[in-house]
Amino acid sequence: MNFSDINDLDFKNIGGWPKPAKIGLVVILSIAILGAGYWFDTQHQLTELKAAEAKEQELKLSFESKQAKAVNLEGYTAQLQEMKKTFGAMLRQLPSKAEVADLLVDISQTGLASGLEFELFSPKTEVPKDFYAELPISIRVTGGYHQLGTFVSGVAALPRIVTLHDASIIHPDKSDKLVMEITAKTYRYLDELIPTAPAEAAKEAPK
Repeated sequence: MNFSDINDLDFKNIGGWPKPAKIGLVVILSIAILGAGYWFDTQHQLTELKAAEAKEQELKLSFESKQAKAVNLEGYTAQLQEMKKTFGAMLRQLPSKAEVADLLVDISQTGLASGLEFELFSPKTEVPKDFYAELPISIRVTGGYHQLGTFVSGVAALPRIVTLHDASIIHPDKSDKLVMEITAKTYRYLDELIPTAPAEAAKEAPK
């Protein structure tokens, strides 16, 4: 059977076709059915399968992450408690409003004990931050090199947090002493952010 014989085929009498033509028609119909099935059904299922596989991978990663957290929950809890203790210890290094005046005295006494002479000791206006207030203090002192070093070391050793900034040291003419200008900053926690102890709350409660 050749291609010229196709024109002689009677499509109204397919049963009378020669065997090769019948086989060819079956092959063509099978391909057409498979193609239509893929186009209208299988390709959508493949798309859904890929989406399901991606979702499965996402859920698997999420499960592994949550499982790791669950396994380490005890460690995380202990770490959180340790962080709270550390934060509490740091918070206690910040003076309360009532303690700031004493801290200012400590700074000035540290300078006098170092043998320095104060030309300026001027606390500035507090600057509120997130949970604390910053109190800058402008300081100008005169003294020897070692006395200045002793003062700086003494301030750093104070039990409350005091930081030193913008230090400037000059040697005036006709003087054997140095002049240091520096800004000391101390910090206090904002009282309204600290929970009131039950005993203190009872004292403050109106009668």
